[in-house]
Amino acid sequence: MSVDVLTETLIDVPRERVAAYVSDPDNAPEWYVNIKEAVWETEPPMALGSRIAFVAQFLGRKLSYTYEVLELVPGERVVMSTAQGPFPMETTYTFEDAEGGQTRMTLRNRGQPAGFSKLMAPLMVPAMRKANTKDLANLKRILEG
Repeated sequence: MSVDVLTETLIDVPRERVAAYVSDPDNAPEWYVNIKEAVWETEPPMALGSRIAFVAQFLGRKLSYTYEVLELVPGERVVMSTAQGPFPMETTYTFEDAEGGQTRMTLRNRGQPAGFSKLMAPLMVPAMRKANTKDLANLKRILEG
């Protein structure tokens, strides 16, 4: 079973500001509920091929993984992927202008769990959707505050 979770929000901040904040992994522990640490493995700022190691807590387990930036269109789209561990994942952020100077941001997590994670996939989808919804609410609160 593959996992594909898409969430979105409207943020009352211009697209360039939202994209700049989200595209800086140093900010991830501030707005992601489960991310505890982000460490650059390549020199900042984010660019195609950048590698960032994350430490997270999800469903009661500590997870360590490294994302590589696969696609970067500043102010519009970021695609990162990790191939390691039992749950390879691709994360995509998109940023679009919305009415009244707002930004429509989407957060998509896709992956193909293997091993034990494959058995947990049906439970992971609602947990990921719930966490992503909280993450986007945190992001909105931080940027609009």
